[in-house]
Amino acid sequence: MPAYARHYHAVPMPPPPPPMIGIPVRRVWEDNLEPELVFLRNFAANASYAAVTVHYPGVVHGAGQQSHGLMTAEARYAAMKANADALKPIQLGLAVYNDFGHVAAWEFNLRGFHPAADPHAANSVEYLERRGLSFRDHQARGVAVARLAAGLNGCGLFRRPGVSWATYAGAYHVAYLMKILSLGNDGGNLVLLPDSLGGFLDAVRQCLGEDVYDVARMAADLGLPPGLERVAGALSLVPPALSPRLAGAGSVLALQAFMRLKYYEFGGEVNRFRGLIHGIQVV
Repeated sequence: MPAYARHYHAVPMPPPPPPMIGIPVRRVWEDNLEPELVFLRNFAANASYAAVTVHYPGVVHGAGQQSHGLMTAEARYAAMKANADALKPIQLGLAVYNDFGHVAAWEFNLRGFHPAADPHAANSVEYLERRGLSFRDHQARGVAVARLAAGLNGCGLFRRPGVSWATYAGAYHVAYLMKILSLGNDGGNLVLLPDSLGGFLDAVRQCLGEDVYDVARMAADLGLPPGLERVAGALSLVPPALSPRLAGAGSVLALQAFMRLKYYEFGGEVNRFRGLIHGIQVV
């Protein structure tokens, strides 16, 4: 076992398909960001799979207008872009599986969003609070988004071959991830998403590579119930340990579900799902 895995208590696991156990989520605030980024850089050096979940303050532009299923892909992207450009991310969950069969997961708690001042959907904010998120803690102890962006851009997990990415219903999760990473490339200044869907998908390929998969699309192909936690229940996955059901836990469940679906249900044959992001392209 690598020295860093022993020191940071990464969870030992056999080659895929892994019998996932209760994976602890590492909760990251301003005061422990630097050591966690060091661990992430070491761990990511041998990454083979990663999953991302972002919590954000809901949807305020285009909500309740035209039925999502009747919109073109470009119209869906335009609505998503309007929201992601205008709203602030709250949490980023990241789970990584490496070549040694270990899994580590992080929940980066961000500073900057203020429910009393920033646009948001009230039901989304209430949902996060019911799950245990404290906006007071985020304001007092959260990580500045530009600082996290700089750390993520330097961690070695992005813009490299050999890593397969997973998410669940990933349009907004991927969009906010791209927004966060772009902030790091531009000194923390506001960066808007690309104007067109094609430009956005090109940017995703440049950042995450060609192997991007959406668990929602894969689960729908098998007739599994909608919702990540319901999919996880149907697959008998073990929830993350020592974590409220927030972004870190979501990334762990997305990673587990992707690997279980890929290796158990689809026998490794998942190319038809490659690069298709639920919520933008036709579902």
